[in-house]
Amino acid sequence: MAGCVSRVELSVTCRSLLDRDLGSRSDPLCVVLQDAGGGRWTELDRTERIKNCQNPEFCKKLVVDYYFEKVQKLKFGVYDIDNKSFNLNDDDYLGGIECTLGQVVSSSVFTRPLELKQGKPAGKGTITISAEEIKDTRVLCLEIEARNLDKKDLLGKSDPFLEFYKQSDAGTWQLVYRSEVIKNNLNPCWRKISVPLQTFCGGDFNKLIKVQCADHDSDGSHDLIGVFETNLTQLQKAGDGSAVEFECIHPEKKQKKKSYKNSGIIRIKSCKIETEYSFLDYVMGGCQINFTVGVDFTGSNGDPKSPDSLHYISPDGINEYLIAIWSVGSVVQDYDTDKLFPAFGFGAQVPPSWQVSHEFPLNFNPSNPYCQGIQGIVDAYRQILPQIRLYGPTNFSPIINHVARFAAHSAQQGTASQYFILLIITDGEITDLDQTRQAIVNASKLPMSIIIVGVGEADFKAMEFLDGDNGVLKSLTGEPAARDIVQFVPFRQFKNAPREALSQMVLAEVPKQLVSYYKWQGWPPVKPPEIKKM
Repeated sequence: MAGCVSRVELSVTCRSLLDRDLGSRSDPLCVVLQDAGGGRWTELDRTERIKNCQNPEFCKKLVVDYYFEKVQKLKFGVYDIDNKSFNLNDDDYLGGIECTLGQVVSSSVFTRPLELKQGKPAGKGTITISAEEIKDTRVLCLEIEARNLDKKDLLGKSDPFLEFYKQSDAGTWQLVYRSEVIKNNLNPCWRKISVPLQTFCGGDFNKLIKVQCADHDSDGSHDLIGVFETNLTQLQKAGDGSAVEFECIHPEKKQKKKSYKNSGIIRIKSCKIETEYSFLDYVMGGCQINFTVGVDFTGSNGDPKSPDSLHYISPDGINEYLIAIWSVGSVVQDYDTDKLFPAFGFGAQVPPSWQVSHEFPLNFNPSNPYCQGIQGIVDAYRQILPQIRLYGPTNFSPIINHVARFAAHSAQQGTASQYFILLIITDGEITDLDQTRQAIVNASKLPMSIIIVGVGEADFKAMEFLDGDNGVLKSLTGEPAARDIVQFVPFRQFKNAPREALSQMVLAEVPKQLVSYYKWQGWPPVKPPEIKKM
């Protein structure tokens, strides 16, 4: 983490993409992956999907941490998206490239032909990537409406959307924001716009900005309603009840008709500049990360004395449970000052009563379940194995609710001082799926994340469902999770990979989840960084 020099924002455009849709053009999206070693790639970011477009200019920027001292191998993939699932395996591949971040950063504009596989070009398709370092963490928030826009559709009114472009140093226009489309409305009010200041104008308040209003057509041939030019200094006059108004001008209509006034009025109702904090801002500003481990001791793991059991400790002293504890714990422990980690087991019969317990401390000390460092968890695990009987059922909700109680207590302080990570290691045969769904939905409103590592060869469909990557997880009553807090990883994908590959994959989402929680609450870091103005 400390080696991260800066973050870069990648703008992507493609030309002449392959056509995979019958009767219409492809609906492309671009994803960027980073080499995680061992032939595996992890996703870093993805753009929006653009409908019916062979020459997309993606509005969403791809944000990548740039490490000067690492060769960061990247893979850009363009897909034709025809469904709602997050997974790209079921979408048509329109081509991709492999390169390093260094190559992109060191060339002002990086263009390459797209390939379907090495040496096989994807028709005449090309991809162009340009990089810009993110130095400014401020965010521009705009509220915009329009009135009396020109009617462009024969049968209805117009379907207006806005596009903002900034002028580059070379004089070309670069897309920085595209709004949603408002159907059949000549007096639209768009959703609040949030754009990083760096993206919007490079932090230059006098940089020329072009705003274009167009009528959306589903076949991709959008009709221009009108344009105006401005800069951030002018936009900032909006607010406190007074709006700033701009005439929307269609250049051709203006030339043809002397009586032409405008094609509508765009009103900027409010313009604010806010600060966006990063994971490092919170951690360096005093946020402690509390790490808790939950270990599955149910009968489906097999008898620990038998070599085919998931709890069998091999002659060299390891098993999949121990490797998972080590690889995730070794990264997380750096962010926890006291290095005291509560560790629990679930699903076993525990002495002396031999009742089944779903949250027993690995050190058998309920009043002080803390282990000293990751080694302390490993030692407690090794000592407890011969003393308990593996049993069942496999209930996740008690241990999730246990950590949630601590997170709820911390949240009452109203500061970004404590964040909780629960690592559950399991063979995947979950029994209380409905209660667990409810526990996760409740926990999504608290400062916590849940990592599930699946060991063994079981079918992990239930775990993938909890991960929520294919849509928002909902409780049985239909209440959606406030944010995505579960990351599931099957250990078998990492059997022969270096140990750090598992922790990188497992912890990849945590920084985003931590920031999303504090942003949702509106809590700055305990000690905010000093803002360096451009």
